[in-house]
Amino acid sequence: MPIGSTVDLTAAPDALARSRQRAALMPDLLVEARRVVSTVIAGWHGRRRRGVGENFWQFRPFVQGEPVSRIDWRRSARDDHVYLRDREWEAAQTVWLWADPSQSMRFMSSAAQVSKESRALVIVLALAEILSRSGERIGYPGVVDPISARNAAERIAGALLSRRPDDPFPPDDRLKRFTELVIVSDLLDPVDEVVARIDQLGRRGIRGHIVMISDPAEEMFPYAGRTEFRDPETGATLTAGRAETLREKYATVYRARREHIAEHCRRLGWSFIPHRTDHLASEALVAVHGRLSGAPQAVAPRAAGASA
Repeated sequence: MPIGSTVDLTAAPDALARSRQRAALMPDLLVEARRVVSTVIAGWHGRRRRGVGENFWQFRPFVQGEPVSRIDWRRSARDDHVYLRDREWEAAQTVWLWADPSQSMRFMSSAAQVSKESRALVIVLALAEILSRSGERIGYPGVVDPISARNAAERIAGALLSRRPDDPFPPDDRLKRFTELVIVSDLLDPVDEVVARIDQLGRRGIRGHIVMISDPAEEMFPYAGRTEFRDPETGATLTAGRAETLREKYATVYRARREHIAEHCRRLGWSFIPHRTDHLASEALVAVHGRLSGAPQAVAPRAAGASA
């Protein structure tokens, strides 16, 4: 069973009960997503990238092989360098969003105030809210086809009440080359399967952004004494007589596993953002929005505190 997925959980409720719980939570999650957006939206004006729009973006040095027609001769005449005039990219693009629906995402330890599933949905809905305000086309694979509407977050939330796939990774039959995909997941499937699924999407020319979400207990392993660990996916159990003796080895394996996935994402040109549920949701939102905007990759800042 995957390291990190076997924490002390009660037996998983059936699918109908899970659907009812999600339906009850979804309106609150949408409100929370909008609250998070309101804390970070000031000063944001959509995703500004070099492209074929009409608005001036920046001057930059001419590089051999680029079109001479884009040289700005007036700016170049000011000194000894040749400059190109870049325009801002303005065409609406499709951004697919995905929150892992796996049973392991329902875990919440005493060190966190929200489950991984709740946090993942808040991040996804907040992204939908921000991107739709910028005129982007937003979709949720297998649930909502790409739409360009100010109420995209509300429509996605409504659709998820009655229709949500079970696979931890999105179906890729609708994902096309050059589209972007944001996946929020704990990635607790076997690491070879995780890497294979990322490769499958990468080979299709999709630009991906992974937010690996974790509960603080999954990183810190606070257990001690006789502890029974239950895999929420399979029901398999493991009983440790002195759980604290596993802490150091567990931490080593957990970190190595996460770094292996992160390095694989970097090789594909995908971004990778770790996020813990005891940190602010706005941290992950800012980080993934930055990656969507083409900012250099960086790990999201970590400030301890309750969800916000």
